[in-house]
Amino acid sequence: MTELVFSPEVEAARTDGRPVVALESTILTHGLPKPDNLAIGREIEAEVRQSGAVPATIAVLGGEARIGLSDEDLAGLCVADSAVKLSRRDLGIALSQGLTGGTTVAATMILAARAGIEVFATGGIGGVHRGAEQDFDISADLDELARTPVMVVSAGAKSILDLPKTLEVLETRGVPVIGYRTDEFPAFFCRVSGLKVPLRLDSMEEIAGAWRAGRGLGLESGMLVANPVPEEFALERAEMERIVEDALYEAKRTGTIGKQVTPYLLSEIRTATGGASLRTNIELVRANARLASGIAVSLGSAGR
Repeated sequence: MTELVFSPEVEAARTDGRPVVALESTILTHGLPKPDNLAIGREIEAEVRQSGAVPATIAVLGGEARIGLSDEDLAGLCVADSAVKLSRRDLGIALSQGLTGGTTVAATMILAARAGIEVFATGGIGGVHRGAEQDFDISADLDELARTPVMVVSAGAKSILDLPKTLEVLETRGVPVIGYRTDEFPAFFCRVSGLKVPLRLDSMEEIAGAWRAGRGLGLESGMLVANPVPEEFALERAEMERIVEDALYEAKRTGTIGKQVTPYLLSEIRTATGGASLRTNIELVRANARLASGIAVSLGSAGR
């Protein structure tokens, strides 16, 4: 069985029984521009520590599955031009071929579950892409949420997606979707989507209790906790919809497909908003890190 490599900080937390929160790394390798990605990665880890938990940024470095990164490793990952984007299908190849890469939501969930970490903070999950009825472009994140027991705290799903279909797939696959202090499913950059969340809970303790009850029944699915971006950083829904449609048109015109679609669209959106979407992205991840840490503290989980 492939060995996981724990950072000293995460290993100490496991030994001492302190809560651990998983963080993905594709946001650093493929989601944020250099050199901002390193500063933001450090900020997100700091949010987790300040909220009483230990951050475990997950990545593959030189063929090693790393659970938690030293600052030196984090810096190296953020400047690695050869870093690949790793989902479930890519992990075995990356480990066997000695590759370095950032883990998506799906891959981070797999490695977090292997490490015994129950709570994971990210920006927004992937889902059903617009036009999926023609090209079948559906993120592996949805299947992972259905079969891997990790709680994912995010600002809903990315605005570029078909959100009604994404919620429908999550319902079909039996994934609990909980709105944290909201009745409406957030749309990443926007606090609202026009879609209701199936369930609402207003405290970290309630969310922790719901997770424990599900695990007590032997349910092996994950859980999605939808946390709207802080109001002062939210972008306006109608304007974002126009920008997304323009970005999707450009992606189609330039023949952008596969793993490159999401990074391309986010870059186009960043340009169209004059950089405002970058600040929103940073702030929503920070907010999710704080919430995930509070839930992990409530769970009393050491990530073991």
